[in-house]
Amino acid sequence: MLSSLSGPMNPLLHVRRRSNLEWFCALTLLISALTLFLTNLGLVALRDWDEGIVAQVAREIWENPQSWLHPTLHGQPYLNKPPLVHGLIALSYHLFGSADEISARVPGAILASLSVPLLYFVGRELWPHRSPAVWAALAYLTWMPVVRHGRLAMLEGAILCFWLLWLLCLLRTRRNLSYALGLGIAATLVGLTKGVMLVVLFGAISLGFLLWDTPRLLTTPWFWLGISLGILPLGAWYLAQWTYYGEQFWVENLLNQSASRVWEAVEGNTGPPWYYLLELLKHGFPTLIFLPAALKLTWRNQTLSWARLILVAGGSYFGAISLMGTKLPWYILPLYPLLALAVGPVFAEIWDYLERQGQPSRDPHPRYPKPWFWCFLVMALGAWAATLLVGYSLTELLEREILHLLPPVLAAALTLSLCTLLIARRNANLPSVFIWGWFLTLMFFFSSFDWVWELNEDYPVKPVAAMIQQNTQGQPVYTSHPYTRPSLDFYVNRPVVSASPEQLHDYWHRETPTCLLLDDESFERLNLGADDLVGITVDWLLACHLGKGTIAAPTLPVPGKTRQS
Repeated sequence: MLSSLSGPMNPLLHVRRRSNLEWFCALTLLISALTLFLTNLGLVALRDWDEGIVAQVAREIWENPQSWLHPTLHGQPYLNKPPLVHGLIALSYHLFGSADEISARVPGAILASLSVPLLYFVGRELWPHRSPAVWAALAYLTWMPVVRHGRLAMLEGAILCFWLLWLLCLLRTRRNLSYALGLGIAATLVGLTKGVMLVVLFGAISLGFLLWDTPRLLTTPWFWLGISLGILPLGAWYLAQWTYYGEQFWVENLLNQSASRVWEAVEGNTGPPWYYLLELLKHGFPTLIFLPAALKLTWRNQTLSWARLILVAGGSYFGAISLMGTKLPWYILPLYPLLALAVGPVFAEIWDYLERQGQPSRDPHPRYPKPWFWCFLVMALGAWAATLLVGYSLTELLEREILHLLPPVLAAALTLSLCTLLIARRNANLPSVFIWGWFLTLMFFFSSFDWVWELNEDYPVKPVAAMIQQNTQGQPVYTSHPYTRPSLDFYVNRPVVSASPEQLHDYWHRETPTCLLLDDESFERLNLGADDLVGITVDWLLACHLGKGTIAAPTLPVPGKTRQS
C-alpha cells in the first residue's frame, strides 16, 4: 500500500511536484528580476520631474507621519496623485534612515520585480504548457523600458505590478469566483497609485475581454459582489479626500490631473496619434524584432483565451493612450506585459525544436523569417561601430568619462552578433542566447552613469544643492533658471523658485533675507558685486543678503501645476 501511494503514477505526488516546479520557476524569475532592478540604484541622482516630486512628497510623509492621508508638497496640499507609492517610499526612508536615491527607488523597483513572476503566473493561466509562460516572463524582464522605468522613483513600477495582479485575478476568476475579491483589491491598488481614471480604463478593457471570452461571469452576482468588496478601500480614500478638501479635491485631482488629460495636453505634453508607435520603435528594440511574427501568431489563434487577451487588452489600451491629448513616454508601459505575452509563444515554438532533434521525421531546425537576420545584422554592425567609437575615444581623445559605456556596448555587439549567426545557421538556441545576452547587456548598462540619460539635458543638481545647503540658513532661494527643477528642490529640501529678471531684481531689493541662484549673465545684469557671493559652482553663482526683516517663505507653485505622471 505504501508503495502504491509513493509510486511514480500517484496523482497527488504529481500535483505536488508540479506545484513545487511552479514556485521554483517563479522564485528564479523573481531573483533574476531583483538582481536587475536593484543594481546600482544610487549611482545617479534623481531626475526631473516625477522622481523629484514623488521623493519630496514621501519625505514630508516621513517627517510628518500624520500627513500620510493628506500629503503635502513643500507644505502645500498635494492633490496630484493618491499617496500609496509615496507612503511606501516614506516607509523606505524610515527603514534606511535617510532620504536618498536608493531609499526612494527601492519600493518601486521591488514592485516592478514582483511583476515578473506575476506575468509568469498570468501565462500559466493562459497556456497548458509552461514554456510560453517562462519565455514571456523572460522577454518582459529584458525589455529595457520596463526595467528602466521600474527602477525610477516613479509610479510606473507599482502600476506594472498591480496591472498584472489585476490580469491574474481576472483570469483565475473564470474558474474560481473568490478571485473576484482579488480583482477588486487590484483595482484599489491601481486607484491608490494613479487615480480612478486608470481604474475605469482597465475596467473597460477587462469587460471587453470577458464579453468575448467568458460572458457568463458578467451575469454572476458573486463576481460583482467580490469586486465591490475589494474596491471599498478606494471609495473610502476618495470619501476622506472629499470630506477634507471639499470641491477643491474634485476639481484638482479628478478634473485637472486626470480627466482633462483625455481631451487636452496637460502642461504642453502633447504629440501626434502615432506618438506611442514611435516610442515603441525608439526603445523597443531588439525584442521588437520578434513582435510582427508574434502578432501574426496571435491573430491566427484568436479563438484561444491568450490571443483574445492580447488583442483586446493590447489593442484597447494602445488605442486609448494614442487618442489621449496628453502624451508622456511612460504611459505605454502597461502595454509591454501584453506584448511579452505575444512574444512568449514564438520563443517557445523555437525552443521546441530542440526536443525534435531526436525525431528523424521532423525538421530539427527552425525556419526563421528573413527580416530577422537582416535586422540583427544591421543592429550588430551598429553596435560594433559604437564599440569602436568608444574605444577610439578612450585611446585617442582620452575621454575617460565614457569608459563606463564600453561594457554594455560590447555586450550588445556580442549578443546581436551571436543571434545573427544562430539565425543564419537555423539554430534553435536563439531565444536562450538572446535573453541571457541581453540580460547581461542591461546589467552592464545599469551599472553605467547614463541609464538615466535625462540628467544630461540640464546641469547636475547635487553640487548646486550642496552649495545652497552649506551657505544658506533657510532663506528663500530664487533662480534665473527658466524653470523650476523638482530634483533640486528635493536635495535642498525647499523650493528653489524660477523667476524672471524683473522678479529677481525685486526679490534682491526687499528687506527680508533672500538668496539668488544666478548664471553669469543674470549676475552681471543685476549689477552684483563679489561681496554678495557666498558660493560658486561651475555653472552657477549663489548670492545672499541678510535683509532687515524675518526670513520669509518663497512663493510656491500652484498645487497640481507641477508636471507629474
